[in-house]
Amino acid sequence: MSKKMILDLDTGIDDTLAIAYALGSPEVELIGITGTYGNVLVEQSVRNALAVTDLFGHPEVPVYAGLSHASHKDSFEVLPVSAFIHGQNGIGDVDIPDSDRTPESGSAVDFIIDAVKTYGKDLVYVPTGPMTNIAAALAKAPEIKDEIGKIVLMGGALTVCGNVDPWQEANISQDPDAADELFRSGAPVTMVGLDVTLQTLLTYKETATWRELGTPAGRFLADMTDFYIKAYETTAPKLGGCGLHDPLAVGVAVDPTLVDTLKINMKVDVDGPTRGRTIGDNDRLNDPVKTMQVAVGVDVPRFLNEFMTRITNLAKA
Repeated sequence: MSKKMILDLDTGIDDTLAIAYALGSPEVELIGITGTYGNVLVEQSVRNALAVTDLFGHPEVPVYAGLSHASHKDSFEVLPVSAFIHGQNGIGDVDIPDSDRTPESGSAVDFIIDAVKTYGKDLVYVPTGPMTNIAAALAKAPEIKDEIGKIVLMGGALTVCGNVDPWQEANISQDPDAADELFRSGAPVTMVGLDVTLQTLLTYKETATWRELGTPAGRFLADMTDFYIKAYETTAPKLGGCGLHDPLAVGVAVDPTLVDTLKINMKVDVDGPTRGRTIGDNDRLNDPVKTMQVAVGVDVPRFLNEFMTRITNLAKA
């Protein structure tokens, strides 16, 4: 039986590439997408998820609207830097048709809980934005931490600097409290952070491959990702490409051998000047049970090959 996957997305450019990676992976069945805020407002996230799953030929994937702001806040506004990197619409300002589908009427939090109850250890949950939805699910049904197969998140930084400030990565910075609750929950969590995602880079050479396919999906992927690469030329000129943050988390969820991990119980600083820092939890340092692992090394050539093969085959079809 193939693994069941839920993607929890603030559907920007690399989230969209993560959707494509999941849909192009025969080892997993994408059973749903839960929208969140971050790169865009939750409403835009849901709109993008519906539109791109249609474009990729998978209108059967249900999309749920998640929580619209951080757990300790009452509103959310998209940061100017997010709009610069992902475009005003989150997908590189590329225009694709709206889906004629609407989001599911149920809540994202209840969908996550129900999916754990239904699929248990066969379920992998991949959040690539703030951890607000999963923290709410764990608060409502704490027992799911022992029932879920695994959680593979894109977020955090342990051995490198953050990308918001020296200690904060963007996804964790949106809701450090929710991330801390997840990290300390005892759920089986793999953190795929900037330590590895900034080593997996895409360039204009790869996007040209998609454009040459001549399909609507290929053109969309090329135009959208070129926007992302161009933003990186300003925000991280020394990198020489764009980081494949969210797709790598999906890649690791599909095939954990893509990364080397450090088993360490983690926490997120929620107080003081280092709020948002992801770091080992001193209180659980000597606990023989390590519920978390952090990716610290990645097989870059093998991942890039998997990424291009899976997404190109999807865009071709």
